[in-house]
Amino acid sequence: MSDDRNGQDGDERSWLNKIGQLFSSEPRSRRDLEDVLSVAAENEVIDEDARSIIEGAMQVSDMQARDIMIPRAQMAVIKAESSLEEILPQIIRSAHSRYPVIGDNPDDVLGILLVKDLLPQILRKETDAFDIRDLLRPTVVVPESKRLNVLLREFRQNRNHMAIVIDEYGGVAGLVTIEDVLEEIVGEIEDETDVEEDQFIRRIGDEDYFIKALTPIEDFNEYFEARFSDEEFDTIGGLVIHAFGHMPARNETTRVGNFEFKIINADQRKIHSLRMRPVDD
Repeated sequence: MSDDRNGQDGDERSWLNKIGQLFSSEPRSRRDLEDVLSVAAENEVIDEDARSIIEGAMQVSDMQARDIMIPRAQMAVIKAESSLEEILPQIIRSAHSRYPVIGDNPDDVLGILLVKDLLPQILRKETDAFDIRDLLRPTVVVPESKRLNVLLREFRQNRNHMAIVIDEYGGVAGLVTIEDVLEEIVGEIEDETDVEEDQFIRRIGDEDYFIKALTPIEDFNEYFEARFSDEEFDTIGGLVIHAFGHMPARNETTRVGNFEFKIINADQRKIHSLRMRPVDD
């Protein structure tokens, strides 16, 4: 019998033994379950898309609302005293389907406006009596520490699509939508209103940025006036993994040049998203 045949038999026995060991008892840890998924994908029991979704669902159970929320400074809100004529251009420009409506300040969230509720108002000839407060839906409020898997279950049970995230002092920290949570499981969900140039880099604060791992190094360099080489790696995710020297887990931090990167979402195979802040030499 040839060496090739012996090697092939050995490989087959190896993965069969591994499957047998894994399924001889219930997985006792998350690592055991990840090993089962890895072997199942390698042997085409499930495809890579299914594996990615399962791993994404597992990842979500470790994440909190603060990890994916749209920060307060970037929330698209509508002021309660706005007239219908003032509201419509804003809605057309931002192209969202739901908006928090605020009173005197951003911490005073009066309710959520669904754009579809404005349609009857637009058709009316008389708009002088328009009061946006009559159209508001109740506000769902969650703490920054809210687990995403719990939040997703509550979204489904209560048929809500948006929640306002508050900090430990009761102030508005940001907002999160059901789409934001689902994207952590199945990947980016794009529609016809998404803006292409805004999909990779999002500013969170003065010195704080949300970066998608698939951001091309060329785009990163242009945005931040950096000089990273793209000869060896095409994306920021590849550059960051190289800097770590291993596949990093959530909350691990590394520095590349004058930038500090913190892992926000990653699985066993790749990084999905990061937080970045410039640092001095």
